[in-house]
Amino acid sequence: MEKTIETMVRQLADRQDIQDCLLRYTRGVDRLDRALMLSAYHLDAIDDHGSVVLGAEKFVDWALDFHTLNQRKHHHAITNLTIELAGDVAHTECYYTYFGDNREGRSTLAFGRYVDRLEKRDGVWGIVARQCLTDAVHDLESTAIPDEYRAALMANGPNSRNRDDVSYDRPLRVTRAPTG
Repeated sequence: MEKTIETMVRQLADRQDIQDCLLRYTRGVDRLDRALMLSAYHLDAIDDHGSVVLGAEKFVDWALDFHTLNQRKHHHAITNLTIELAGDVAHTECYYTYFGDNREGRSTLAFGRYVDRLEKRDGVWGIVARQCLTDAVHDLESTAIPDEYRAALMANGPNSRNRDDVSYDRPLRVTRAPTG
């Protein structure tokens, strides 16, 4: 049976909403934004992150506490997203790359996958079941960078782990003068 244009548009919109949901998780955790991170889940969700298996609110609180206590900065990036739609249920797999600038010891680089079941409830997609599968975890050596170069690279902040971060500024404005 051939898909109608309406069906194709609905599926494209659902796929975009699902991708947006997954990105709310990564942005929320990296900005330590509890509300944003929690908005990626339905409240009855279960997250099996390997070291812990918790409901949505307890998991979000655990993750934010973990990153606040253990890292100065961290980045979660997702790629290679596959989405299988079946009405108001979707199964996804995406690869993640995680970097943690640890407060103690070497920095961490990890790779793995988030395997999720999402549901659309009242028009909103949210994670209801997640398994975080870790494929590799590495300790990284620091690279010596001259202090003045490091300062220049970091001069265009604020680079914050909260809502003071420049990514929340609306409208975004570049306030520094052109350098060339």
